[in-house]
Amino acid sequence: MVGNIAPLAFGLAVIGSAIGVGLVVGKTIESVARQPELQSRLQTLMWIGVALTEALCFIAIGVAFIPFPA
Repeated sequence: MVGNIAPLAFGLAVIGSAIGVGLVVGKTIESVARQPELQSRLQTLMWIGVALTEALCFIAIGVAFIPFPA
């Protein structure tokens, strides 16, 4: 992306990632409240989900820096 569109792409990538992380963490808290004995297993899965969600954000930002031929 060139010019003034790149900051818009960065913002959308960050907003999408924040929503995804919020959903993952919220559902983990809800699951731990229902079954406290699975807390360690759910927490491990939560961190994996957060890492993958954030990786998508970084990929989107990286794609914005790829120069496209005119």
